[in-house]
Amino acid sequence: MSEVTAEMIERGRGPDPRHAAHRRHLAAQVRSTREKLASTGAGSRTFDLELLLQFARARMSALPLMLAMAAGVALVLSFWASHSAALVWWGAVSVAILAIHLLARRILKTPEPKIVLARWRARFILAECLQGAAWAGLVALALEAGELNAHSFLFVVLLVVGAANALTAATIPPVAYIGLAPIAISILGFMAAAPIQSLPLTLAALVAPIYFVYVTRMLYDARLASLQLRLEKDSLIGELEETTTNSDDARRRAEEASLAKSKFLATMSHELRTPLNAILGFSEVMKDEVFGGHIVPAYKDYSADIHNSGQHLLNLINEILDLSRVEAGRYELREDAISLAHVVEDCRHLVSLRAEKRGISIRQAIENQLPRLWADERAVRQVALNLLTNAIKFTPQGGVITIKVGWTAAGGQYLSIRDTGAGIPADEIPIVLSSFGRGSTALKNAEEGTGLGLPIVKGLVELHGGSFTLRSEVRVGTEVIVIFPPERVMDALPQMEGDQRAA
Repeated sequence: MSEVTAEMIERGRGPDPRHAAHRRHLAAQVRSTREKLASTGAGSRTFDLELLLQFARARMSALPLMLAMAAGVALVLSFWASHSAALVWWGAVSVAILAIHLLARRILKTPEPKIVLARWRARFILAECLQGAAWAGLVALALEAGELNAHSFLFVVLLVVGAANALTAATIPPVAYIGLAPIAISILGFMAAAPIQSLPLTLAALVAPIYFVYVTRMLYDARLASLQLRLEKDSLIGELEETTTNSDDARRRAEEASLAKSKFLATMSHELRTPLNAILGFSEVMKDEVFGGHIVPAYKDYSADIHNSGQHLLNLINEILDLSRVEAGRYELREDAISLAHVVEDCRHLVSLRAEKRGISIRQAIENQLPRLWADERAVRQVALNLLTNAIKFTPQGGVITIKVGWTAAGGQYLSIRDTGAGIPADEIPIVLSSFGRGSTALKNAEEGTGLGLPIVKGLVELHGGSFTLRSEVRVGTEVIVIFPPERVMDALPQMEGDQRAA
């Protein structure tokens, strides 16, 4: 978990208005996109409006090219036809092109809710029909010229214009068809009046508009599919952003909860330890009768009970603080070269008296001359003590506890503690490994404990990069295996560069 920031402390635990506004915006965006997807397909207002706007943008971007092409065609035709006729034709085509441009610019400036699709589609159809008729006027100029080269030039120009219409007006097929209709009609009229030499070329030019109609339909279907994919992509992006925002909010709440927990633990640790020190100190003085014996002998027993209860409460506070630091990733390891075998032996010696009182025998199988580990001795000692204490607690009288320390197959070192206790059911293993989790055996036997021992052990082992394994079988016993990785074995560490040069 990331560190607590000043912004979090200043803001406190209340919601951030900026995040709330952003979430509302994302929710509205996702809802709008889903509604669009629900009404996708030709005939829906969402798609028809988008296709109409795409047509307007295409016509605006094609303005310079269309005007330049019209001027070039008029200039070339002036060599075959009269200059005045070519100029009139160029003016008519330019007016038609500018009319479509003005309509396109106007619809792009109109707010989308105010756009009436049928009305604007009719306007574009009319404007496109006028432009097609203006381009079809080339037929009259070609007939006036009466030259075969002029006829060839005419058909090339009409083919280019037809292709341009098919590309720019493909998002609205009726507009494209209306734009091609005057060109096709003029070509039919040319067939009736043109000389026989131009007949093959005329037939080829007549087939071209039919092909352009097919191309327009294919482009329209492709635009529909592209628009569908774009809406799906927008929906996915919106949902991803919404999920990310929810994740950020959850992380923020978790950080704020962690901050509150840290403050609570720090405050309670101070507030509880202060009176506990007095309780432990004075109860120990009374228990040991430092200032003289008690008149009533029972007072000595009461003092011992007070001291033991205070010691238990202090241990509980320490365990909670240790677990909190481990879970928050703030437990600092004080690493040094230690002997795992010696640490385990010391811990065995500490609990041996308690084991003897319960009639439990402890057996050891420790490999000789194990190299040192690079680890935190206090943490490793706490791991061994917790595991040994648990083993003694849940092993019946006359039972056996086996301690093993040795090498792993990968070159690391392991600690295994096995008992002959009642065992843990398989479905309860996740419970005993969770914070404050206690198995049915502990509850039935009313064993003391907080359920923090194993979670602390698991966390400390994982901080060392090791692994923690718990195996148990009911009425057979439990085995806990702690493995430290090869990287922490001192002999397995690579030599320093200075040592290599010295060697």
